[in-house]
Formats: sequence, structure tokens, C-alpha cells
Amino acid sequence: MLDLRRLVKKLVTPLRQYLGRLTVIDRHLRGRGREIGALQDPMPLPKGASARYVDIATTDELRAIHPWKARRHLVHVDVVDDGERLATVADRSQDFVAANHFFEHCEDPIGTLRNLLRVVRPGGVVYLSVPDQRHMFDCDRPATTLEHLVRDHEQGPAVSRARHYDEVVRLGIKVQGETAIAAKVAELERENFRIHFHCWSQTEFLPFLCALQTRAGFPRFDIAEFVANEREMIVVLKRLA
Repeated sequence: MLDLRRLVKKLVTPLRQYLGRLTVIDRHLRGRGREIGALQDPMPLPKGASARYVDIATTDELRAIHPWKARRHLVHVDVVDDGERLATVADRSQDFVAANHFFEHCEDPIGTLRNLLRVVRPGGVVYLSVPDQRHMFDCDRPATTLEHLVRDHEQGPAVSRARHYDEVVRLGIKVQGETAIAAKVAELERENFRIHFHCWSQTEFLPFLCALQTRAGFPRFDIAEFVANEREMIVVLKRLA
């Protein structure tokens, strides 16, 4: 029997999530900035604000990487760069940097956040939406600990890469059987597929941010907003002088 209540919720949830993002964006994003990994869903910016789009490849190359998006409009990529490093973006040059569902794909979240804060001016903001693992296919994975993130940052993400792929295959997409698991892990590694290398719920993500506020040598920032938004968390960090 068709459950109309569940069907309506499934249809309405993406809209409510979109409106939640819009509310936070309108409060915090001003001036000129960068949006990372927008693909087919660029953020609707407030009047007067503008963004250049950053991705790991050109628009045509992204269509080849994501063939299931071939018939959808993708934003024109203005800057080809690794969003984790933003090597093409000068220090303290942006009013904001923003990304939706990008941070969980980063192999070195501490290094990534350092670079996102590096390129914004004092008073500028970093906006991130990050999926809450409790509401998605990562729900059976162990949440990424602060100790794990520090190790990946200090020793390099390669120390955890094989474990991440294995964990996603076993607990995320739930492949059964050791032979099939090994084959799928090898496929993802061969393609250098950008899985969810890390995952969090609010319980782990907010303490992670607080720990970075006191990390030696890390850019100084305030947590301007941290809010649950349907199946994700929205975070706004304000760069201090």
C-alpha cells in the first residue's frame, strides 16, 4: 500500500533543505568569492554577491567524469584547481569561500580548512554544508575521530586511504563477500574515486571545529553559525584578523 505521508516527506525534504541553505546564505555571504564543486547546483547568492566556480576539472571533463549528469546543466568552471588546496587563490583575497557536500570528500580536512580560511579576508567567511552521517548511507560507518584527522594531516592521507575505501565498500555500499569487496576496492582505487573519505554527525563535527580554534598555527576563526538542516549540517566560519 502506498504510504502518502512518506512519499510527501521524500518530495518535500530536498526543498526544505534548499530553503535552509538559502536562509544561511542570505545571512552571511557578501562580496566576491569562490564556490567549490557546484556542478549542477550553484548556490543562489544574495543580490550584489558573486562567485567564481572552482572544480578539479573543466566543465567538459566533468561531464565525462560524471556521465549520469551529461544531460543536466553544469556551471561553467572558471578556475581549475584542487579545492583542498586552492593553489591558484591568493591569501586573504576573497570575501567568502563556499561548498556544499564537498568537505566529506576531502582526504585531509584539517589542511583543507586551513586553505579555505587562508584565502578569505579577515571578517570573511567559509560556508560549508556537510552531510550528517546519521541520515545517509554512511550511517553504519564509524564517525571520523579527531585523532584520525590529525594523523591524516600530519602523516599524509595515504596512511588511511586503503582503509577508507574498504570501509565504504563494506559499510557504505555494503558489498557482500570478500572477493567482491576486494574487487570493488581495487576498482575505486584505480579510478581514484572521490568517496566520502570521512563522515560525521553533529556530535563529532562541532568538537572538531572547536579543536581547530586552539590548534597552534591555525588561522583564527569564530564559528558564526552551526545549524542542522534536514539531512546535513551547515557551518559558517568567520576569519579573524
